[in-house]
Amino acid sequence: MPHIDIYTTPTCPYCIRAKELLRRKGAIFTEISVDGDPAGRAAMTERAGGASTVPQIFIDGRHIGGCDDLYALDAKGGLDPLLAGGAGS
Repeated sequence: MPHIDIYTTPTCPYCIRAKELLRRKGAIFTEISVDGDPAGRAAMTERAGGASTVPQIFIDGRHIGGCDDLYALDAKGGLDPLLAGGAGS
């Protein structure tokens, strides 16, 4: 399994949807809450190339983007190979 980081806030519906998709896929992820953590959000934003909204998702260090990006990647068949440790698309 790849290493997955997902930056979230507790009440964000997009964060909840992204985590649900990852769980359905059987993925294990590290959730990093940036709620009330300006330094954590700044670190997330830097890591995400300027994106400051949550969630921000990384698979094996690759920035996937947010919830819509994760679902789009899944829809085009690119998520499963990443979760299997492959190159994906």
